[in-house]
Amino acid sequence: MIARIMGEGQVKLDDAHFTELNKLDDELLEEMESGDVEGFRRTLGALLDAVRRMGTPLPDDALEPSELILPSPDATLGEVREMLSDDGLIPG
Repeated sequence: MIARIMGEGQVKLDDAHFTELNKLDDELLEEMESGDVEGFRRTLGALLDAVRRMGTPLPDDALEPSELILPSPDATLGEVREMLSDDGLIPG
């Protein structure tokens, strides 16, 4: 799957990584629902770091369609809330 972190670039993620990413996504949803801004910031950072670590960066000139779009590291709770689907940021 091709993922884009807004303001950064694209990475290719193997499907095997989605179990770990979904755990972080679930944590992020819980923190958003409870209004835990500090936890939200921490977990968003951890989620983006995991995507960067597990993903293979695509060249800057590659323009592949992104199947997953993630917020920038400095996105607000409200901005992320607007990006959510029923499954959170990560499908599944």
